[in-house]
Amino acid sequence: MAAVLGLKPVIQNSTWENLFVGIDSGRTDVAFSNVTDTEERQKKYDFASYRQDNLAFEVLTSSTWNFDGNYENLAGKTVAVGAGTNQEKILLEWKAKLAAQGKTLTVKYFPDNNSTYLALAGKKIDAYFGPNPDIAYHIRQDANTPNPTRNAGKYSGAGATLQGLIAATSKKGSGLAKPIADAINYLITNGQYAKWLAAWNLSNEAVSTSQLNPPGLPLSNS
Repeated sequence: MAAVLGLKPVIQNSTWENLFVGIDSGRTDVAFSNVTDTEERQKKYDFASYRQDNLAFEVLTSSTWNFDGNYENLAGKTVAVGAGTNQEKILLEWKAKLAAQGKTLTVKYFPDNNSTYLALAGKKIDAYFGPNPDIAYHIRQDANTPNPTRNAGKYSGAGATLQGLIAATSKKGSGLAKPIADAINYLITNGQYAKWLAAWNLSNEAVSTSQLNPPGLPLSNS
């Protein structure tokens, strides 16, 4: 798509600092790198959304538990989460709500993903709460092992009141976001978009249309 639009090389894998520096300096026209659309970022950048920004719960395939979009279903469960992450913030908020109801939610931390998945395989935790794309990748990698896992439910990274969105990012006022959104919508209409998401096990993050500067993660949570 970048070649069709005549853009400079698109950043696909980069540190966040280099990603935004590249756009600011004009070295890069647009970035596709799992960037969340936020109100704070919209002060400097334009966005063309192309995926939902979701978190998810990963459980063993043998588990019958499902999140079902209801934090109360976490009562009595032990869940692993990464320290200092958006998902930790959300999980601790749910823990506090459950505590106010006299219910428990145990939150566990591990030094790395391998330790987390060993704990899940050993049933020392009931679930892992993390970024949906990471979980989608791990589920596929783990499918033929003795302890396969599955997605037990997703949740918007922006919280209960707004569906978070991942978006192509360009310098504000550059005029690039609109043609990028049009190109993404062409791919959606013609079916390539759905095929690409399915190939990465990310069909559960599909959007029905690419939006130009849609409502972003609020300033209070950016």
